[in-house]
Amino acid sequence: MLFKRKEKIGTEPKHLPRHVGIIMDGNGRWAKKRGLPRSAGHSAGAEALKKIVTEANKLGIEYVTVYAFSTENWKRPADEVKYLMSLLLDYLKNAEKNLAGDNTVIRVIGSRAELSEEIQEQIIKTEKLTEHNTGTILNIALNYGGREEITHAVREICADVQRGALDVGDIDEQTVDGKLYTHGQPDVDLLIRTSGEMRLSNFMLWQVSYAEMWFTDKLWPDFKPSDFRHAVSEFGQRGRRFGGI
Repeated sequence: MLFKRKEKIGTEPKHLPRHVGIIMDGNGRWAKKRGLPRSAGHSAGAEALKKIVTEANKLGIEYVTVYAFSTENWKRPADEVKYLMSLLLDYLKNAEKNLAGDNTVIRVIGSRAELSEEIQEQIIKTEKLTEHNTGTILNIALNYGGREEITHAVREICADVQRGALDVGDIDEQTVDGKLYTHGQPDVDLLIRTSGEMRLSNFMLWQVSYAEMWFTDKLWPDFKPSDFRHAVSEFGQRGRRFGGI
């Protein structure tokens, strides 16, 4: 895929992260502070996401992965889960209309088995509609968990060994990487988490091994394009050694 980086923030293009992961945290607290139902926070969070993806495209970020719904989120109240699924379905249905102008590619990662048939069908439609775009690739982590992803990869590798397509002695990091939901994509360079929490919460455990972490107290609906630019700019000033000197 051809992709031209654009210098917008005062850093050299080579210092821009190729892949940004975002844990979009704080929707519920944002709503509570305003005396609103949690659903209002999720709606505001969806609007914030549109702005951030647009900004990522302007900056020339190649990949953005957002944590939309984790494998643990099914434990939330049934009404909230239902609303979240409805919101995600609406986002997928309108993603082409809202983000096509930015040439965004939409991909959904995670286990689809537990999702409704309607959502599964819409995922296929949205991915098909945007697959030939050449801008930012937006991975929406839906029913996603880092441990589940690695477990899924192990099962796939075992199946290859069982049918004789792979020798146990040939299994290496590249083998595992090739079975992840993000196969073919670079590891996360910059991980952003909002709302003041400082933990991974089972997000992209393999891919963030050498990611630079950037935390903010801002709740996700309050996270603006200027905040995103700030995080990217700070990333460009950090020295990355990947275990070396």
